[in-house]
Amino acid sequence: MAAVVVVSAGVFMAGMGLYALAAPAALLRPFGFAVNTDVQRAEVRAVYGGFGIAIAGVLGYALSAPDAVGTGILLTVGVALAGMALGRLISAAVGDRTSFYPNWFYCVVEAVAAAALFWAA
Repeated sequence: MAAVVVVSAGVFMAGMGLYALAAPAALLRPFGFAVNTDVQRAEVRAVYGGFGIAIAGVLGYALSAPDAVGTGILLTVGVALAGMALGRLISAAVGDRTSFYPNWFYCVVEAVAAAALFWAA
């Protein structure tokens, strides 16, 4: 079961990364960002694309890594995802009101994925 959690998180992160590399403007459109320049596309590809691919890679490595290393990877990725969800909650607490999609949808995805990785660790 833990392997299913890790693979699922890895596939999600790889999907996000590949999508960001292929279509950076489309990735951020639901959030209201306009990605029109070479510099903006490069930034989205680096931060969302490169990060997503890297995280997918380390999650894949965690499946065969020594126990302590694998546990450390799962906890680290879980903390990163929990931090993303926390940032969305803080934004709401300081008065930024957003619709369910995309903000709260991704908050739920991040929180569930973090909890699942903590469980799998």
